[in-house]
Amino acid sequence: MRTERFDFPNARGQTLAALLHRPAGEPAAFALFAHCFTCGKDNLAAKRIAETLAERGVAVLRFDFTGLGASEGEFANTHFSSNVADLVAAADHLRRTGRAPALLVGHSLGGAAVLAAAGQIPEVRAVATIAAPSDPGHVTGLFKDQVAAIRDAGEREVVLAGRPFRIRREFLDDVAEQHLLERVKDLRRALLVMHSPTDDTVGIDNATRIFLAARHPKSFVSLADADHLLTRRRDALYAALVIAAWAERYVETAPGVAASEEARVVTVSSTGEGKFQQAVSVGPHHLLADEPVAAGGTDTGLSPYDFLNAALGACTAMTLRLYADQKGLPLTGVSVTLSHAKIHASDCATCETKEGKIDRIERTIALEGPLDDAQRRRLIEIADKCPVHRTLTSEVEIRTALAP
Repeated sequence: MRTERFDFPNARGQTLAALLHRPAGEPAAFALFAHCFTCGKDNLAAKRIAETLAERGVAVLRFDFTGLGASEGEFANTHFSSNVADLVAAADHLRRTGRAPALLVGHSLGGAAVLAAAGQIPEVRAVATIAAPSDPGHVTGLFKDQVAAIRDAGEREVVLAGRPFRIRREFLDDVAEQHLLERVKDLRRALLVMHSPTDDTVGIDNATRIFLAARHPKSFVSLADADHLLTRRRDALYAALVIAAWAERYVETAPGVAASEEARVVTVSSTGEGKFQQAVSVGPHHLLADEPVAAGGTDTGLSPYDFLNAALGACTAMTLRLYADQKGLPLTGVSVTLSHAKIHASDCATCETKEGKIDRIERTIALEGPLDDAQRRRLIEIADKCPVHRTLTSEVEIRTALAP
């Protein structure tokens, strides 16, 4: 395992300090960890859980929220919504530099934050919470005797875990406006709720409310005898091992095992963002599908026909590469350009259908290398033999079933 230290910007342009724990080999998945209220990324539980997950093949990013630890900004200017925005910024950074997180893990208020952020990170397949409140407003109970004074004065310094923090009225207003359980109902991700029955900071009834609000697949694991901060090493390690084992069912976390052709399943699910945006998951790969703005979408990903053209183009180029290598042809590069359109059947001279409209895919292939005319003609013939081309031009049976 190796650890990388770096900074990344949040939505306000402030620099957030982060640590990325990478497994020894290629990560099977990426995870994002959200720490507890006022804790910071170097909290012992956060460190132990991140390191244990990395040992199990999952790369984990943990970072300091704005105004905490080594991150820029003032804590007094932050609130629950800004924490959620920081999580989305962290996911954006992972997406740009490696792979977006498929797993979110949150501790205490960080657990509430990952539940709120999941809908804004389409690649997320699973969410795990540890000692999370069902209402972010629960955190005001830590300084409930000063809430009225904060509202009257606009801000006030409170002492939390022996350290002073300035809390402003805006923080109280923000947590009061959160409707977390509504987001849990619409989560559409696998959920693991972990909580100690003896947690005297965030009661076990919070876990009950989160679990009952969520839809399946959902799981609950008791952290019996653990304290709220998981200060004992064995409690943090147990939580990490349970998360790693549970996530394997949903996040493709088995390292070093390539899915067979028969087991390669494409999963498409609505993200809830925009009218058409979909999250596409294929093994360890995660993409977005959408429609252009002109069609009522937000153009954040490929359209369904874009994916179809891409499949045919990729298959064509791969097939030509394989054939050229087998025959020893001096092919140095292939470029395939495709477009799809609906045309009148009467405009197709070779089609049996003569009424209505049919689909036409225009495919242009550029071949690079010192090829003679005969070799180029043969490669164009081979292009029509690529498996996807054959699928599109043959009889196809599509069976549709309703999932339980």
